[in-house]
Amino acid sequence: MKALIIGATGATGKDLVNVLLGDPGYKEVVIFVRRPSGMTHPKLTEVLTDFDKLEEVSEAIKGDVWFSCLGTTLKTAGSKEKQWHIDYEIPAKFASIAKANGVPRAVLVSAYGAASTSKVFYSKMKGALEEYIGSLGFEQYIIFKPGMLLRKDTDRAGERVIAGVLKFVNSLGLIRRFRPLSTSMLAEKLAKAPAVLGAGIHVIELDKIFGF
Repeated sequence: MKALIIGATGATGKDLVNVLLGDPGYKEVVIFVRRPSGMTHPKLTEVLTDFDKLEEVSEAIKGDVWFSCLGTTLKTAGSKEKQWHIDYEIPAKFASIAKANGVPRAVLVSAYGAASTSKVFYSKMKGALEEYIGSLGFEQYIIFKPGMLLRKDTDRAGERVIAGVLKFVNSLGLIRRFRPLSTSMLAEKLAKAPAVLGAGIHVIELDKIFGF
């Protein structure tokens, strides 16, 4: 298969790229990035992209499956408007182009609790994106809804503290369904999903990801 990825330079995206490059089932991996990633591999194609002008790279948005690992935090974005643009508008536009170009499969990294009806901004935003992509009618649409993600060498102090607390609580056998998930494990699940799941819409909830 030929895979397309947006969000390839984030923690989950980087791990996904590495998994796909090592998977013989994927013959080509195309990543859309704002600036050179520094990654090189015979199977890898890098498309320098102005994400505000995705139509300029529309000819490159062709393949067998596209993955969205794109996302940011409110702190990094600077405002809800900018976060909405990055987390919703960009992947929504990419999805539209991919569908118009005949890409049959879509795999989205969403979030636990995402719902368009939520009163929480982040959850509402992620839920709205899930619904929009679903409305496009991809032959296969897979949504992963992870909770706390463990990133390698994270520089987010709050993330380290929360992960530590969850690990401790889980070691006592409590709320194991909410245990943290490493980005490397999530990447492995993302990569295999298109091949093992059939047509239609599939939602992989937090408590199902570990056993998927």
